[in-house]
Amino acid sequence: MKLIHVVPHIDQEAAGPSYSVPRLCQSLAACGNEVELSCLAARGEIPGVVLDLHSQWPVLGRFAVSTSLARALRSKAQVVDIVHNHSLWSMVNVAAGWVVPGSRAKLVTSPRGTLSAWALNRNKTLKRWLWPLQRRALARADLLHATSVVELQEIRAQGFAAPVVVLPNGIDLPDLPAALAPAATATRTLLYLARIHPIKGLDRLLRAWAQLEPRHPQWRLVIAGKGEAAHVEEVHALAAELVVQRVEFSGPLYGEAKAQAYFDADLFVLPTHSENFGLVVAEALAHACPAVVSRGAPWSGLESEGCGWWVDNSVQTLVSALDAAMQLPPEELAAMGTRGRDWMQRDFGWGAIGQKMDAAYRWLVYGGERPAWVEVGG
Repeated sequence: MKLIHVVPHIDQEAAGPSYSVPRLCQSLAACGNEVELSCLAARGEIPGVVLDLHSQWPVLGRFAVSTSLARALRSKAQVVDIVHNHSLWSMVNVAAGWVVPGSRAKLVTSPRGTLSAWALNRNKTLKRWLWPLQRRALARADLLHATSVVELQEIRAQGFAAPVVVLPNGIDLPDLPAALAPAATATRTLLYLARIHPIKGLDRLLRAWAQLEPRHPQWRLVIAGKGEAAHVEEVHALAAELVVQRVEFSGPLYGEAKAQAYFDADLFVLPTHSENFGLVVAEALAHACPAVVSRGAPWSGLESEGCGWWVDNSVQTLVSALDAAMQLPPEELAAMGTRGRDWMQRDFGWGAIGQKMDAAYRWLVYGGERPAWVEVGG
């Protein structure tokens, strides 16, 4: 099949789509498809995938307006089998919803977390104005993609009735270092590694840490990530107000430094208000680090797989879960991390994800037996 994937940007290493969309494209190319990725900015070439870059208007930058991308997509939709549109709230995504329906290509749309209640309530005035344009990319889609059952429910709650392929993002498993479990006497590390953004709930984490810090003198909290300057300043100000001592702000981490941070951590935490997937949780588990994650992210498997805690998103529930986790000896946390890595290897490998998406595309284009991971509702 001939496939085109469309996303505004894949040049921000800390952003989930910058990793997950190219890797999905590569896994689909490995299935024998011709795959092109069309966007406005990228970090570099993508092996096995044709990268089609377009310029955007110098004004209205936040809306990612590109007439050249829209024109190219209109033409190519007449000759390809699938156009897969990733995310909402940019004119790149609007263009796919307007120029693809009625062409030869089938339109697939991945909301990627943009339909959660928390996300819809952010910048409500702007989104109310844009919604009639964005809605078309969903309402006219032949197939929608949810990365979790929670996101499937969000799609249905908005009234969209198209079939939905429910597939998580995949994850690449790193090679493990020779020794993972820290010495019993060493300083132990609780790691937050994600964007510094209001959606991530860092205020609740810091308030929880203020209660935990005196109880666990051998532990430190490392906060790694980048964000808009104003919110970063708010987070630093709250840490100062709470007079917490063992909190380290490391800034953004990439590549080997990021991998080492996961390996050095005894426990990962993500107190997010809303995630369609939560790639950083998969990354932590892939690095054999157990996790405490709020129910704002669809990671109930942490408990059923015995590799973490999935808790309500409040200060006190975070305190209770983290307190229990931080009391465990290093060996028990390391064993939980190993179970988490085994889970990622079994269910989240990119090879399997690509094959399942390929099967969903083929069902959409050619018909036949519907894959079990495609939900038709009703």
